[in-house]
Amino acid sequence: MGTDSDRSTWVIGGTTLVGLGVGLIFVRTSVLVFVASILIGIGAGLVITPLISRRQ
Repeated sequence: MGTDSDRSTWVIGGTTLVGLGVGLIFVRTSVLVFVASILIGIGAGLVITPLISRRQ
């Protein structure tokens, strides 16, 4: 299926999990902050992915 040289899916998945973890801290405060942190995690992964691809 995938090769080790393509790390873009790992980066997007990892930053999404970081966003989920941060969102779980604030879930009692506001659900909107929870959703926003997940979206920020996905967005950060999409921004980091081209930078990693450029290095290889």
